[in-house]
Amino acid sequence: MSQVNVDKNSVTQRTAPKSEQSPYLLLFIILVLAALATWIVPAGKFDHETRNGITFAVKGSLHAVARSGVYPGEIFMAIVKGVIKAAPIIFLILFTGGLLAVIEATGSITTALNSLSRSTRISDTRIILIFALIFAILGTTGVVQNSVVAFVPIGLLVARSLGLPPVIGTALVYLTCAAGFNVSVLGPATTGLTQHLEQLPLFSGMLLRGITCLLFVLTVAAYLIISVRRMRRDGQLRPEQPVHADKMPTMTGRHKLILVACALTLMIFMAGTVQLHWATNEMSAMFIILAILVGIIGRMSGSAIANTFLTGCSQLVKGGFIVGMAGAISVVLQQGNILDPIVGFLSDLLAPVHPAIAAVGMFISAALMHFGISSGSGESALLIPIFSPLGDNLGLTRQVTVQTVLLGEGIVNSISPTSGVLMAALATANISFGKWIKFVAPVVAIWFVICVVTLLIGVAINWGPF
Repeated sequence: MSQVNVDKNSVTQRTAPKSEQSPYLLLFIILVLAALATWIVPAGKFDHETRNGITFAVKGSLHAVARSGVYPGEIFMAIVKGVIKAAPIIFLILFTGGLLAVIEATGSITTALNSLSRSTRISDTRIILIFALIFAILGTTGVVQNSVVAFVPIGLLVARSLGLPPVIGTALVYLTCAAGFNVSVLGPATTGLTQHLEQLPLFSGMLLRGITCLLFVLTVAAYLIISVRRMRRDGQLRPEQPVHADKMPTMTGRHKLILVACALTLMIFMAGTVQLHWATNEMSAMFIILAILVGIIGRMSGSAIANTFLTGCSQLVKGGFIVGMAGAISVVLQQGNILDPIVGFLSDLLAPVHPAIAAVGMFISAALMHFGISSGSGESALLIPIFSPLGDNLGLTRQVTVQTVLLGEGIVNSISPTSGVLMAALATANISFGKWIKFVAPVVAIWFVICVVTLLIGVAINWGPF
């Protein structure tokens, strides 16, 4: 009998499909390579000065320091430090997973999405445009950044109800939000911070930036519409309406009240981010409050609310902790003192070229740096003090310099394996990184062209005010 069991297991092992590569493995490989680089790349640091509470790198102050190679044991300590450093966003992801579980338990999401996706009056195109409008606005205002991961399950539910693959559901949320956030017309943590570092008026230059943002969003919407139509032509059709349609749940007053409460909470948070500078911690707290409120409206018991919330949190543990894994890479690069030399090398390459070429080069440099520095605000604080005098010497306006950094950061967000938010979204949707890159490559290529054209226009018109 045991021999038969062994044979069966052998057959199972031969016929079982090969599992997809874990994003944790990919990030760990990059982490090890970063640690090895600390023993190869000469260590160095810029001198820094603090003005108005902001630390600036002093141009031309890069100097060699003693090599600080990262040892094997320190690689694993970096993972711990990365998780600790990313704790606010990790818990935000977990808590939003808990909130969505409570909302879904009330049936509000199921009934609303069922009405949206199965309505014969709402086409695929309209659904895509609705998602593009909502999440692009949330992204470009900076309201939804890292927390976009929590909304990916909604996109997955919609895609499933439409009979479409998870990559479409993920793109409906993540890619449309990225289209807005990557240009960030009114984002205080990106555009606001970068313009402040350049001493520019807050949110100045909005017209050209707004046009660029619109082109980003239209690119995503058009690509998703074309992709879905191609899938329909290939035989991927919407699921047919169930035979027992009368047994399907319908929207009730409680469902509508729950959705209204969610919308009001989001509006309150939007106001809080602008007026009170709310961030990750405040959003996490609001999600806990909203989960309790939704549970009460949905007539759930206290124990049911708690257990459902914790179950939802557990479903996003994989996506949450991957943020810390990505953060470990930055910890290693900083610990090895090789970030500043990399930045200095890329910046020095741009000094002797034409302003238009320099602007494009600065944009590409910022994009390359964002693979190592996943924080947009952190990269701005590091690059602007270097790019600002460089741009001044090359005849670039401060507004153009700002945009090189913003677009460089933005275009990488959707393809960087070191982005904890992206990798968390892919882990949540169970999509391999390679499959995602293949899907979004045409969009990113078009975005790249839009970025270059925008910068060339900015140089040509002396985009200001200065």
